[in-house]
Amino acid sequence: MSQVETTTAAGAVDKVMLAASVLVLLAGIVGFHQLAEASVWARAGALAGGIIVALVVALLSQSGRRFISFSQQAIDETRKVVWPTRKETIQTTLIVFAFVLVMAIFLWLADKVLEWALYDLILGWKR
Repeated sequence: MSQVETTTAAGAVDKVMLAASVLVLLAGIVGFHQLAEASVWARAGALAGGIIVALVVALLSQSGRRFISFSQQAIDETRKVVWPTRKETIQTTLIVFAFVLVMAIFLWLADKVLEWALYDLILGWKR
């Protein structure tokens, strides 16, 4: 079997497993609704069972294994992050607040200057 045929066969199996996962999930949801007269525990069990089996089938597929690998790599990367100290966080927050305050004052002044220039000087709408 060539590499292309192997990849195509694996892709087809992957699609079948994902489709089976969706069908099992739908079966759990239908079972939940069909057991309307049953106890809450039976209904919840049907729904939870459908979800769990669907997840297991989906994670056993090639896409599921890639998702698990991606998740593990993402967790490893978050462990490498150097988080700021409390002091750095407070300083950065205060800088942002100061910048917002300065920009608010600047925009207010720009608005008042433009208002004065347009209404008083150009249009002559003095109050």
